[in-house]
Amino acid sequence: MSNFQYFKNAIEHPVFKTVSQAASNLKLESYVIGGYVRDYILKREDSKDIDIVAIGSGIDLAKEVSQLLPGKPKVSVFKNFGTAMLKSGSIELEFVGARKESYKQDSRNPSIENGTLEDDQNRRDFTINSLALSLQESTFGRLLDPFNGIKDLKGKLIRTPLDPNITYSDDPLRMLRAIRFATQLQFTIEIKSFEAIALNANRLNIISKERIADELHKILASEKPSIGFGILNKTKLLPYILPELSSLKGVDDIEGQRHKDNFWHTLEVVDNIAKSTNNVWLRWAALLHDIGKVPTKKFDEKLGWTFHRHEFVGSKMVYKIFKRLKMPLNNNMKFVQKMVLMSSRPIVIATDVTDSAIRRLIFDSGDYIDDLMTLCEADITTKDPNKFKKYLSNFKKVREKIIEVEERDHIRNFQPPVTGDEIMKTFGLRPSREIGIIKDAIKEAILEGEIPNEYEDAKSYMLQKGKEMGLNPVK
Repeated sequence: MSNFQYFKNAIEHPVFKTVSQAASNLKLESYVIGGYVRDYILKREDSKDIDIVAIGSGIDLAKEVSQLLPGKPKVSVFKNFGTAMLKSGSIELEFVGARKESYKQDSRNPSIENGTLEDDQNRRDFTINSLALSLQESTFGRLLDPFNGIKDLKGKLIRTPLDPNITYSDDPLRMLRAIRFATQLQFTIEIKSFEAIALNANRLNIISKERIADELHKILASEKPSIGFGILNKTKLLPYILPELSSLKGVDDIEGQRHKDNFWHTLEVVDNIAKSTNNVWLRWAALLHDIGKVPTKKFDEKLGWTFHRHEFVGSKMVYKIFKRLKMPLNNNMKFVQKMVLMSSRPIVIATDVTDSAIRRLIFDSGDYIDDLMTLCEADITTKDPNKFKKYLSNFKKVREKIIEVEERDHIRNFQPPVTGDEIMKTFGLRPSREIGIIKDAIKEAILEGEIPNEYEDAKSYMLQKGKEMGLNPVK
């Protein structure tokens, strides 16, 4: 008995005793398995998602647990998957019967049959996720670790329990999960596993785009996303997922004039922004901010390498990427588009911070002005300390000027002080282009600083503009 490791502290929450009792009532064996055990041993934040495997029916066990818990929480049953779920306070328990799986070449959906705990651990993606703790009364808290997962946790290694070639070919999503775990945990993928991922890259084609996008989100949400995108690049998976990003790789040299490698620059920007924000959509903007550089890249004998309008082209590409990955084409997508479109604006004005340029910046970015500045600051990747200090100082001036101008002129979420209805009534107009011309003229006058953003000044300007257009106020 002394040869076994016990982790009783990991399962001291009363809910585990309840599961143990329910399993005993049904004469089943039950185990905590997977991420909860892994994260406890790594001393990561306590996971609220707990996987329970039963040697028998996971659904029956879930129902029995519900009967023993206060309030008898509702059990959600997923018969097709042989799983059930219930919530107890802030904890979510998922139950499944131990099983073994077999796969067909054209699908990642396995044929399933009942199995032993060993079968269930064999089918797990990585050794660090196959760790199980016994919930039997006689062995409560005993660790079952047939693949040396504890050793891999200590060695910070991602390794598959079985032959990685078979593991990844059977379910190619595991390749992305390996890269995601390597990113989140800052672990290394074991060499055979790494080679197997590269060998099975084309198997990504059988994975749904939604699943791929979900893993990309998790990589982007990690502390250092560049780890994941670097591995996606090295394993040749990236061209299957984000060819627009992959194509940024490389440096061209003509007449001794080179441009930076925009792929590795992009990864630096993403890591920089990850230090400043947890907003995954702003991180997406950092990842995609330069994708328009490939289709717009040209060499000019006088100017060298140019990327004219790459922000505009890149913002259009964002829509295509979101659509291809079946990500929602909603306000989050529009936010990423706007950030990509405006990603160079603060850079352009940073050396000559005029009030009118700041007003236009605030007007065009609206509530996203702070996000835009965060993106631009993350875009500083120069290794020259003097240049870095200078660029950061310039952006600090822009931020200060934004506060000053906004306090005075109230441009954020700007609404013209004079409405279209008032213009119509003043000049006796029906809906017509003249109204739009006058409204635009007032807006431009305010943004240029010709008039303050005040009602009386705007009204006077309206009357003046109407006069220039040959319109007379109705008496």
